Amino acid sequence: MIAPVPALVLAGSRPGPDPLLAGSGLATKALLPITGKPMLAHVLTALASSPFVGPVTVVAQETGVLSAHPALSKYPARWRSSAGSIADAVRAGMEDAGGPLFVTTADNVLLTPSMIAQFLGEAAGTDVAIGLVERHTVEAAGHSTQRTWLPFRGGAWSGANLFLLGGPQVLPLVEFWRALEQDRKKGLKLLGAFGPGLFLGAALRLIDIHVFARRAAGRFGLDARIVAMSAAEACIDADKPSDLPVIEAILAERQAEASA
Repeated sequence: MIAPVPALVLAGSRPGPDPLLAGSGLATKALLPITGKPMLAHVLTALASSPFVGPVTVVAQETGVLSAHPALSKYPARWRSSAGSIADAVRAGMEDAGGPLFVTTADNVLLTPSMIAQFLGEAAGTDVAIGLVERHTVEAAGHSTQRTWLPFRGGAWSGANLFLLGGPQVLPLVEFWRALEQDRKKGLKLLGAFGPGLFLGAALRLIDIHVFARRAAGRFGLDARIVAMSAAEACIDADKPSDLPVIEAILAERQAEASA
C-alpha cells in the first residue's frame, strides 16, 4: 500500500483565446460544463475518491471564481492563485509537498480512481514518472480523437496529463521544462530540446520511449519511468471542441455501465 501523495491540479488558462470558451461567457476553461458540472469537478471527484491521493491543491491565475462555484466549493481543496507559469506552480507545489507530488490538470475530465491507482502504483519510487498511452491502445478502443503523438521504436505515445515528481531533486528538470512549455504540442521540437543524439534516436525510431525517458532524465542525474496507461481514454482531455463529444460519450457509457 503506497502512502497518499499530495496532488496539484493545474487549472489555469493559457495566453490567447480558448476555442472551448467561445460564446460560453465563462472566464476560465475549468468551469466549462461537461455532463452538467464543471470539468474541474470531474477531476476533483476522482482525486477525492482515491485512497492514494493526499491533500489537493488547485492552482490557477485567479482561483476565487473557482472556489466560489457551488459545484466546486464542497471539495476540501486548497485554492492557490498564481500569475506565474506552469513551472512556477509546480515549483511552489513541490515546496509545499516536501516530497513526492502528483500533478494533473483540470481538463483531465476522464480521470478515474483506477487510473490514479495504476499510475501512482507503477510510478512509486522513481524521481519522475509520466503517464502515456500508446496509439494502438486508443485505436483498439475505437475512440475517434485527435492527439499529439510522439513516435518511437515500438509505438507512438500521447500524454495522459499524469506526472509524479519524486521530490526537490527534480527542480532542475522543472526549470528545463519552463523553456519548453510553449512547444508542448510540437512533438519534434519537444524531442529536439534534449539534444541531437536523443532526437535522432527518437526521430529515426532507434530507441523506445522508455530508453528515451531514462536517458533524458539521466542528464539531470535523475531516474525516470514511463507508465503505459492501460485505459485508452487516459490520454483524452478537453483540449479542443472536437474532444467534448468524445468525452461526453465515454462518460455516458460509464454511467450506463454503473446503472446496469
